[in-house]
Formats: sequence, C-alpha cells, structure tokens
Amino acid sequence: MHALGLCRPWRCATSSEHSIRQFARLIIDEVAVKPYVVQNADAGTPPRMSTPQDIELNTLQNLKTKEESLMHGSSYSMPEPEYYEGHAPPRLHRFLDGFKRDTNLSFFPSDHLGQMDSPSNQRRYGNHYYDLRLAALESANTGLARKLKGRHLQMIAIGGSIGTGLFVASGDALHAGGPASLLIAFSIVGIMLYCTCQALGELAVLFPIAGSFSAWATRFLDPSWGFAMGWNYAVQWLTVLPLEIIAASLTISYWGETLPKAVFVSIFLLIILLINLFGVKGYGEAEFTFSIIKVIAVIGFILLGIVLNCGGTQDRGYIGGEFWQNPGAFNNGFKGLCSVFVTAAFAFTGTELVGLAAAETANPRKSLPTAIKQVFWRITLFYIVALTLVGLLVPYNDPRLRGGDSKADAKASPFVIAIEEAGIEVLPSVMNAVILIAVLSVGNSAVFGSSRTLAALANLHQAPAILGYVDKRGRPLVAILIAALLGLLAYLADLRDQADVFDWLLAISGLSTVFTWTSICFCHIRFRRAWAARGRHPSEMAYTSQVGVAGSYVGFGLNLLVFIAQFWVGAFPIGWQHMSASSVTQNFFLKFMGVPIILLFYVLHKLYFRTSFVRVRDMDIDTGRRDFNLPILIAHEQEEKASWPRWKRFYKFLC
Repeated sequence: MHALGLCRPWRCATSSEHSIRQFARLIIDEVAVKPYVVQNADAGTPPRMSTPQDIELNTLQNLKTKEESLMHGSSYSMPEPEYYEGHAPPRLHRFLDGFKRDTNLSFFPSDHLGQMDSPSNQRRYGNHYYDLRLAALESANTGLARKLKGRHLQMIAIGGSIGTGLFVASGDALHAGGPASLLIAFSIVGIMLYCTCQALGELAVLFPIAGSFSAWATRFLDPSWGFAMGWNYAVQWLTVLPLEIIAASLTISYWGETLPKAVFVSIFLLIILLINLFGVKGYGEAEFTFSIIKVIAVIGFILLGIVLNCGGTQDRGYIGGEFWQNPGAFNNGFKGLCSVFVTAAFAFTGTELVGLAAAETANPRKSLPTAIKQVFWRITLFYIVALTLVGLLVPYNDPRLRGGDSKADAKASPFVIAIEEAGIEVLPSVMNAVILIAVLSVGNSAVFGSSRTLAALANLHQAPAILGYVDKRGRPLVAILIAALLGLLAYLADLRDQADVFDWLLAISGLSTVFTWTSICFCHIRFRRAWAARGRHPSEMAYTSQVGVAGSYVGFGLNLLVFIAQFWVGAFPIGWQHMSASSVTQNFFLKFMGVPIILLFYVLHKLYFRTSFVRVRDMDIDTGRRDFNLPILIAHEQEEKASWPRWKRFYKFLC
C-alpha cells in the first residue's frame, strides 16, 4: 500500500477535492484487500502473489481519476503539493509557517526507509542492508516545488555556468598553452560536453527525479558509486561557493582596496542566501536575469573583438593572426595543451545543472529538450568564438595574464586585458562588473546544486536524514544552511596566503565535474541496455539523445582522456625538472586531489553496505519514470509542425 505513493493526503479546499481524497482512500482500501500477481524477472519462474509493498507506483495507471489528482503524463510520481489554499492566514503567519516541515511530502507516512533496518531484512541481508528499491521509490518525489519554467531552463543552459572559468581562468590557460591549445582543448571538451548533455537530456526527461546524477548511478551502476557521485557533486559545489565569493571580493579590488574584503564577502554571501531562500522560483528568476546580462556581455565582446582585430583602434591598426605568429600559436608543446583541459572542464562546470533542475521543472518533457539543444550554441558561440578572439587580441606572453593575486583575480582576465589594450577607458570597468555578476551567478548555482544534492542523498539513505528536511515551500532548508556555513570559508579572503586557500578549494572541485560527466555517460549506456533487454524501442521514449548511445561512448572516452592528461600534467608539470620534490608533490595533489576523495567515498560505502554492481536484468527502469502517452503527443506535435513555415522548422531542429 505504501508503495503506491497515495499515503500522502491532498490538501483540499473545495468539496470536489474532498471527494478526490475519499476516492483515493477507496483505492487504497481496494489495493489493501486484493492480491496482485507479480511476474518474476527470471524467465520460466512461476508468478507469485505479492504483498502490498510490491505494488509499483503505476498501479493507478488504468484508474480513472480527475486530471488534478495525478501529475499530467506521469503514472509513477505524485504531483507537487498545493502549498497554500483556501483563506490565506496573515502574512507574518504564512512567512513563519513556510519554514515548517511539511509532513505530507514523503511517499511513506513515517520513516520512509525504515524497512531497511527492519528485523526481517536484518535476518535476511545482515545489519548493513541497503534497500535499492525503496530508495528508488523515495527519490521519485521529495516534495521539491516544481516551479521552474521553460525560459528558466533555457537561460540556465545558455549562460548559467559562465563565470570565472571563462572570464578569468582562461587567461592562465592561454599563458600555459597558447591560443591554439586554448582553442583545441575547449573544442574537445565542448564535444565531450555536448555528447554528455544529450545523454543527460534523455535521462532527465524520463527520470526527472531529485538528485538525478547520484540517483541514476545508484539505480543503473552501483549504490556505492551513486553514494560517491552524490557526495562528490555536493562537495564540489560546497567548495565552489566560498571560492566564487573570494573571486567576487577580488573582482571588487579592481576599483580599489579601501575596504577589507570581509565586508564584500558578507554582502555577497547574504545576497546569495536570500536568493535561495526565495525557493526554486527565486533561483530561476535570478539565473534568468544573470544569464541575460552574461549573454549580452559575451555577444558584445565578440562584436567588439571583431572590430578591434580588424583595425578598429587608431594607434594599432589591423591585427589579424599576428599573435599566432609571434609569440606563436602553441606554448609548452603537447604538455601545454594537456594543461588546458581541466581549465576547460572547470569553465564548463554547471551545464549539468539543467538535469538537476529537472526535478523542479513544471514540464520537463517540453522544456528540457529545448534547453539541451541550446548547449551546442553556448559551446560554439560563447566559448569557441569568444576564446578565438581572445587568442587573436592577447599574446600568451603578456605579463598581465599572470599578474593576478590568484586564479580568480579579474585583473588577469584576458577579456579585460583585450579591452584595456584597445585604450577604451570605460569598458574595462563594465567588463569587470559583468565578471562580478557572473561570479555571483555561479555562487548562486553552488547553493542550489549542493542543497538539492544533499537533500536527494538524504532521501536515498546516503546522508543524514536531517538533510532531507524540505519545508512547506519546497526548500531544503537544512541543506541550504550547510552550504551557508561552508560559505563562511570565504572570509579567508583577507589572509595574506589567500591564493593558497583558493588553489586548494579549486583542487577539491577540479575533477569533480569530470567524474560527474563520466558517470552520466555510463549511466546512459547502461540504461539503454536495460531498456533494450525489456524489449522496448528508443521510439517509445519521449526524448532520445541526438547522438545516441554512440555519443555516450564518445563522451565517456573523452572524459577518460581528460583524466589521463590531468594525471600526466600533475605528476610531471611544465618545468618539473627545475622544481623541488615538495613542489612537484604539491602540484600533483592540487591537480589530482579529486580522485582520492571520490575513491574514499566509494570504498567506505562499499565496505559498509557490501553493495554489488547492478545487473541489467535487475535494473529498475520504471519507478519515477514519466510515462507519456506518446501516440497522442506525437500526433499533436506533427499537426502543429505542419503549420510551421520552413524557417521555423529549421530553427526548432537546431534550438
């Protein structure tokens, strides 16, 4: 009975809704007294009589209820709760009441994974038993508010992760590898990310569940790997938050250092927390605004860069490819190219947030494919074209590229240097203001990503249950508080050795994203195998990857190449012959620290729970899956497309 997901009562404000609740209770009573036959997975095994616990969420698929009682197009997950209905209480009371936990958000009325420690399971499986099926049920719906709209997802996909990686760290990469290495590395990582995002889109449309990456890894790979992936992703964003706030305080110093950085750290941390306390809708609106500003700035820089390169300044004249000849297109040879890979991966960090946001999107089937397609244009336009112009306007031996106090200091931004070199007085300050907004945007995404991942880990029974606290407005408050507490590390910005603090924070999060992307590709490959093993065709899915399973293999292989390149650069850095042993060792851990961290998470969970690799025949590809009535949807879409002009068909194919 509990597995039906109907234990959660609806909040009713009208008599019709009251009748729906009565009808739901009748369904529960009906299910409770009637046995259900469950076919075992092994062929030839006779069917068995199931207990109410064995009933899947799609049992209600053929029952006629009102449209509002079940989420449209879904047989496996319940709708988000109606937060406030009827006569509204006083505003102050509503505000304070909104922070209270909604006891009706879980599938199960009490300890939703309490059966994991039940005496029967302990006798059967031992004291340390991880119930994968119950965890899958719980991750299907955690009560997070589904309030993100299509425009929010599109702007998150286009400009959500544009920050210090593109605007500032690209300067250090330009110095290390030269303009050709910068272009090649970002193009390779861009191809890798495009394939990864296609796999992400397919999985996120089918399974818009909380904690997507860790939940998929738990279900399709190994619960221990899902545990490691979830904590890896959470730790990544928990360290990115103070890192970005430090970067924001350093950006302010471009205009002077009359005030201590702690003042600006306090202001920026407060702004980021307030945005996230407005819930997912506040996050979406903030990212929508930030992304528009960043997109306009990058497009403006591209237009300005073309003008400057073609001789738009009075004292310089035509530049063309001069800096590709002198000092040259490459620096430090092949090792210089390899050293740019992780910088490129860091610059693309956050693109996968589209998949994490799917659990809080009103209509992921419509919004996600459009957002995923636009990733291609962001890679092409905002990274490849912009960095090509940077390489044409700034030589890799410009001393200002290494003149920042740390890798996040906007004074070392090649974008700012290019504008300063043109002698334009106002625009460098404008560009720094854009960098400041971009940094705050990534910090905002850090709180969103870490809090949602921590809450999902709690629901998967892979983190303390208190982290799964979700209030009546759908906010994971305790997880947000944890992110805020770690954000206090940003006050180290006033230390004399703050550059070392920044480097170690960057080291913790450096390879985390590459692990996440690798896991997404592997999850997609494994899911497709399980889908085919059930006798199902990709045409039965609401959205399929444009590059298919082959694209996931390409993405998986390119991610492995990034790991290999990073290991080589970490163990034998540029100029390692002239470095001391301690400096080489420190450089290795700065480059490769993410690997031992994730392996530690994996091994500890594996030793404690003794989990095994999930076999294809045992994979659950139904719980939490959006079950769309595809024939009707496809017929409706084809009828709509028939009325489109040719230009719109071409545009919709691309975007």
